[in-house]
Amino acid sequence: MGKTWALITHLHALAGPTLTLIYPLYASICAMESTSKLDDEQWLAYWIIYSFITLFEMAAQNVLYWIPLWYEAKLLFVAWLVLPQFRGASFIYDKFVREQLLKHGVRLHDHHRHGHAADHEPHVLKVCVFNARQASLQIASLMSAPANKLSLSLTALVCPNAQAEHGVH
Repeated sequence: MGKTWALITHLHALAGPTLTLIYPLYASICAMESTSKLDDEQWLAYWIIYSFITLFEMAAQNVLYWIPLWYEAKLLFVAWLVLPQFRGASFIYDKFVREQLLKHGVRLHDHHRHGHAADHEPHVLKVCVFNARQASLQIASLMSAPANKLSLSLTALVCPNAQAEHGVH
């Protein structure tokens, strides 16, 4: 009985990181790769709620230390947030976080449900993709480049269109 009890009492050492980080990380990656936006909302909501929990714990750590079973209660709450049968993170976000944002006048753009508003221009993150073989050849040539050309060459390597956009030839 002693070994079994020791295993049970220390199970949270494995369950905590698995439940709060490893499974949500895996599910978030799966959600990003799926075509459904419903799972994207669930996992974005989870990470928002989990961030709030973490910030709360950081601010109140001296008080929480004295609360018995805080960690176990948090694990049960996170299980409710994470498990797909409950979709707790989406529920909490819709019923509490969104309501508070609206109450305090924060303007929200509901991209997932209605798309971009006609008057809203989305922020564009320009991502430049380059061929790995080509990049390795350019990196090799940079090793012998003079220091004054290194910055320009690195800019061209990361974003090939940067020279034309900034008027550099």
